[in-house]
Amino acid sequence: MSVPLDDLESLYAFNSWANARVLETLRALPEADYEKEQGGGWPSLRATFVHIAGATDAWAERFSGQDATRLATMDELPDLEAAARLLLAAEEKHRRQLATYTPARLAGPFTWKNRKGEEKTAPFWVVVRHVVNHQTYHRGQISAMARRLGHAPKPTDMVVWGIEQSARR
Repeated sequence: MSVPLDDLESLYAFNSWANARVLETLRALPEADYEKEQGGGWPSLRATFVHIAGATDAWAERFSGQDATRLATMDELPDLEAAARLLLAAEEKHRRQLATYTPARLAGPFTWKNRKGEEKTAPFWVVVRHVVNHQTYHRGQISAMARRLGHAPKPTDMVVWGIEQSARR
């Protein structure tokens, strides 16, 4: 596999692949395990996955120039498939937006309002990569929670994705 010219495209392709594997894992679980509160950073698989979906959508909205100071809630995403639909729609928004990110935009500042309504600024290239990093962090939590419940989650490591990509070529 050669080094892609646009690392953002490949980073977001990896992210979508990893999210699809998490969905496979979660869809294989009994609903009771998906909803079971375990403690930790987010109390359940459901809460963690809803957070991933809501945050991913919020960043897509922010990148399109909208304020996004709240995330979708568990009441708004009552089951796995509702959260999955939001996540997949958010991934599609990000995919469309990637093509518009010029080197100048990526190098420049990006200002947004966080969930508290506070204005924050960081280099745009950092924030764009944060979206994937944030999901990777929470996918790890999902993996750990699924294991605690006795399940075998699908691996979502970037190197596994790279091995699969190489095998396809």
